[in-house]
Amino acid sequence: MKCCILAFGSRDEEVIKPLFFIMSILGNLFGSFSQDIGIDLGTANTLVYVRGRGIVINEPSVVAVNQKTGQIVAIGTEAKRMVGRTPAQISATRPLVAGVVSDFEVTEEMLKHFIRKVHEHSFAVFARPRVVIGIPSGVTEVEKRAVEEAARNAGAREVYLVEEPMAAAIGVRLPVQEAIGSMIVDIGGGTTDIAIISLGGIVVAKNLRIAGDKLNADIIRFARDEFKLLLGERTAEDIKIAVGSAYELGEPLEATMRGRDLITGLPKEIIVDDADIRRAMRHSIYTLINAIKAAVEATPPELVADIMHGGIILVGGGSLLRGFDRLIHEETKIPVRIADDPLTAVVRGTGIILEDVDSLRDLLVSTGYEEVPV
Repeated sequence: MKCCILAFGSRDEEVIKPLFFIMSILGNLFGSFSQDIGIDLGTANTLVYVRGRGIVINEPSVVAVNQKTGQIVAIGTEAKRMVGRTPAQISATRPLVAGVVSDFEVTEEMLKHFIRKVHEHSFAVFARPRVVIGIPSGVTEVEKRAVEEAARNAGAREVYLVEEPMAAAIGVRLPVQEAIGSMIVDIGGGTTDIAIISLGGIVVAKNLRIAGDKLNADIIRFARDEFKLLLGERTAEDIKIAVGSAYELGEPLEATMRGRDLITGLPKEIIVDDADIRRAMRHSIYTLINAIKAAVEATPPELVADIMHGGIILVGGGSLLRGFDRLIHEETKIPVRIADDPLTAVVRGTGIILEDVDSLRDLLVSTGYEEVPV
C-alpha cells in the first residue's frame, strides 16, 4: 500500500490557510441564506418540511432517466406519470428500495432537485441547508452512510439521521423522552417499522420488507394466478386503494381490474370485490400482525402495561388499509389508533427535531461520520 505525503513550505501555507478561511466563511454565508429542512425519504414518496413553513413537498420517489445519455428526464410527480408508459430508452424507477439507497447517483440528483425546489425563490444556487432525514430502523452502517453522503453531495452542510419510528413518534407527539412505553407501527411503501420507545430510545424494534409495495405485488400475483391477467404496479395500487381491506366490510366493494390476458395477449377486464383482494393480501397482512405480536412478547412487562393503556399507534400509508386497525386489535387485544394525518407523521417529526436539534440530539442516529480535518 502506497502512502502519499504532501509537504508544504511556509510560502504554500501562507496561500492555503487564507483559502480554507475563505471557504469556511462562504459556507457559513450560504448557510445563512439556506432554509433548514426535514426529509422523509420514503420508498414510495418523499416529503420535505421547511423550518418555519411546514410541509412544502410531497412527491413520489421516482426518477425518469434517459439510458442513452444518462440524463435525468423528470423527478417526482412528473416521473410517476411515466411509470409503465416510457419508450425503451427512458426508464422511470425508484432510486430507493425497502427504504435504503439502491442507486446512489440518482438518489443524489433527486435530493438536489428537492433542495433546489425549496430554495427556488431565494439563493438556490448557493443553498447549504441543515437537513434531518428519516431512515428505516435496522439499516446497516453502510446504508446510513449512503444516505448521509448523498445528502451532503446534494448540498447539505449538516446532516442528521433519525430512525423513522422515532421520528413518527415525535411527529404524533408521543412522550418519547419520558419513562413511559409507547408503541408505534409505521407501514410505508417499502418497509414496516415496529418500535417500542421509552426514555428517548428504542427498546424493541422490528423492520420488515413487507408494506404497501408488497401488498401491490400480492394483488399482481393473485390476478396472474387466478385470472391469467397481467397487471401493472400502478393498476394494482389503484385496486388496493379502491377495494382493499384487512377486515370483512359491512358492505361489499367492487372494482374493475384491467390488464392483459396472458393467454390471448389481448386486453381483458375482470370484476373483483374486497373479499378477493383481502384473500390476495392475507399472507402479508398476517405476517405483519405476527411481527407486532413478537415485538410485544419481547417487551418488558412494565412497558407492556403502558402500551395497554396508550395503545398501538399506526402511521404511514399502509395504516389507511380498511379495517387494519380493527384486525390488529382483534389479534393482539391491545387498543389500536390510527394517528391523525398518518402519511406525514415522519416528516413532521423531522420538523420538530429541526426546531430544537440540541435538546433532541440524543434521539438521532450516529453514523460515525467525521469531517476531514484541514
